[in-house]
Amino acid sequence: MNIDIICVGKLKEKYFTDGVNEYKKRLSRFCKINIIEVPDLKIPENASEKQIAELLIKEGEGIFRCVKNNAYVIALCVEAKQMSSEEFAKTLKTLMDNSVSDIAFIIGGSMGLSEEVKKRANLKLGISQMTLPHQMARLVLIEQIYRAFKILNNETYHK
Repeated sequence: MNIDIICVGKLKEKYFTDGVNEYKKRLSRFCKINIIEVPDLKIPENASEKQIAELLIKEGEGIFRCVKNNAYVIALCVEAKQMSSEEFAKTLKTLMDNSVSDIAFIIGGSMGLSEEVKKRANLKLGISQMTLPHQMARLVLIEQIYRAFKILNNETYHK
């Protein structure tokens, strides 16, 4: 399985980078994982809704350039369905059982994702009812992907 995590923006703090790199290393025995960073665009202070929508469209264009045509797209959205770790693992298993070999997870920037990106998503996923910085969302997501593979392989992992 090939998994792309497409993120708007770069990781700035070393502790996030270290955590993500650790889980990438752990995941290497289960799948090929690739993290793709799309530039985040600066939003003017006191931006109008129209300016925000235009910024999201431009970021979305950058995201779309990175999504493989045949990829099953999972967009992380605040308003989306949340799953337990076990439900998430079952979702990945169903995709594997259905011969899905490319999955693209998409994490937007501080303003979220454009409607176009959300419409392209095969699944919208929420990781918390709390608002998380998108850098932390990346770490939480990659940890949950690792946890899912551990669950699917009946391997122990800290609960």
